[in-house]
Amino acid sequence: MLMQVGGEGSRPTFFEMSAAQNLPSSLRSALLYSLGVMAQRRPILHRVLDHSDEAYSLLMLLLELHSLRTADASFAEALYGLKRMPAEISSTGVAMTHEAQDSAVSQSRPLSRRQRGLSLLFLVGLPYLKLKLQSAYNTQRGGVLQAALWGRGDAEDAQFLETDNLGTRTPSGNETAVSEIEIPMWQHWKERFLQALVRWYPWIHATNEGVTFVYQLLYLLDATGFYTPALHISGIHVRRASGQELMDSTKVIEERRNREFRRLRGPPFAQALQRVMLRTAYTVLDYAQTGLIASVFLFKMVEWWYQSAEQRVTAPSIYPPPPPPPQPKVAEGGIQLPADRRLCPICMRQRTNPALIAVSGFVFCYPCIFNYVTQYKRCPVTLSRASTSQIRRLFQDA
Repeated sequence: MLMQVGGEGSRPTFFEMSAAQNLPSSLRSALLYSLGVMAQRRPILHRVLDHSDEAYSLLMLLLELHSLRTADASFAEALYGLKRMPAEISSTGVAMTHEAQDSAVSQSRPLSRRQRGLSLLFLVGLPYLKLKLQSAYNTQRGGVLQAALWGRGDAEDAQFLETDNLGTRTPSGNETAVSEIEIPMWQHWKERFLQALVRWYPWIHATNEGVTFVYQLLYLLDATGFYTPALHISGIHVRRASGQELMDSTKVIEERRNREFRRLRGPPFAQALQRVMLRTAYTVLDYAQTGLIASVFLFKMVEWWYQSAEQRVTAPSIYPPPPPPPQPKVAEGGIQLPADRRLCPICMRQRTNPALIAVSGFVFCYPCIFNYVTQYKRCPVTLSRASTSQIRRLFQDA
């Protein structure tokens, strides 16, 4: 057990159940991201990424099987100190509440083989099937939309576009050419399955999500003891495990493993080798829960550390803005500036239609500076070379 959220009674809170349910998907995303980063240096890991669904499902199958066998809980539930138990049915045929089961002697009864099998099915089998169906639906739906938008006219796209609501194909213009090619039976059924998948998968997915939402809402309102329909079908309640139960489960596990060690047969060398292999497997499985979560967090922390250091090294330096250039000086022989800055240095009257010369920045009347530059090709104050193209109009004079 990695963590346990406090609370009153044996009934887990809605947030505990939600955290336990969302942990596998979050762990999958973190593992795939970690493998993707490591695959940049070890290209052989791309083979694992190509079959990521199968690899992750196999890993979860081992972890869930070990957790159900040792703790009567799923991998995520065991991390939060939760435990599965058979749902007790009252004499009226209604499932008993957690409060009523707190005083029941059969509360410590382990899960049956059927309930463990159903738990594995809902924890590993159906999520894997959902991933594959979602991937196939996205691929097939993308092909259908592309064919509808671009009209490629491929035989495969035509088979999806030329179907009616009953799923039967209608003849097209090139149907006679296509019909001459004999299609294998398995290919025909595969196409029919993909057609049905595109049509019905969104409804199935929406129904499943809707029913799950209703169960979670009822669980939040304390109207039912089942957080998901899978727990209701399996006849399983989830509750908090007490400290005494955790200690008892540790003793039961040790006794079970000692019995397995005594069952070893063969020469002494073979028995020693089998004992070492079993102890190694048990140790890996015992620490897989904590180690897997800790390794992902450690990897993310190291990545953040090096990424922050790299950003500090490669980040562009931010310098303060440069000071303004010094004011140009009045040249000897140039026009002197008036004391009143509102006056034009050329006509010595208040500026009208102000304009500046770009080579110096001094402001004059537009007619004055235009005529002066046209005639002398220079700034009247600094005597710097200038042209009429360097005159800028000012629409707001200070």
